[in-house]
Amino acid sequence: MISESNTSVKLAEYLLKIKAVKLQPNDAFKWSSGWNSPIYCDNRVTLSYPDIRSFIKQEMAKAIQLQFGEATALCGVATAGIAIGGLVAEHLELPYAYCRPKPKEHGMKNQLEGRLDKEAKIVVVEDLISTGGSSLKVVNYLRENGYNVLGMASIFTYGFDLARANFEEANCPFLSLGNYNDLLLQAKNQGLITEDQIPILETWRQDPGNWKA
Repeated sequence: MISESNTSVKLAEYLLKIKAVKLQPNDAFKWSSGWNSPIYCDNRVTLSYPDIRSFIKQEMAKAIQLQFGEATALCGVATAGIAIGGLVAEHLELPYAYCRPKPKEHGMKNQLEGRLDKEAKIVVVEDLISTGGSSLKVVNYLRENGYNVLGMASIFTYGFDLARANFEEANCPFLSLGNYNDLLLQAKNQGLITEDQIPILETWRQDPGNWKA
């Protein structure tokens, strides 16, 4: 599920304004997965801007209440989802912890940091959904350890078909404040990309694993 369009449009304006999102259709970024990408999104930049940080916090809180109204706890995905998860949990006055996709390799070797009640109804909070792989590792860990996960909330999603399929297979509903289509529209309106670059950007989203600049 994608949240209301007005929120997505405003978020796109903010992300482009502070250069949290960079679009380079003709000079691709290389993701850690090995994929070539014409876009790089770093939502952590939003933490440095109080008005934008507050907007995201409030809109995510409202979206979680709307779709997951029975939620009684939140859990952030380490590391990028930790901060926004904490902000939203504070806003909603809910218990909070964070979880890694895999355990630490030193110390107590914890995967879950903090304490969550086994009776809690948990929403997992992430900053960005690409394929959903690392995010769903957290969902799976929590469920395998007896926790009740209602679903996931994120700041932004690329809207890959692969992500939708992964979340459906995991039976994990998700919402995202921002989406790729609104981002491209705002980037075009701001003159950051040209009309003839949009098909390139749309083609990447359709088959990101095989896309070449």
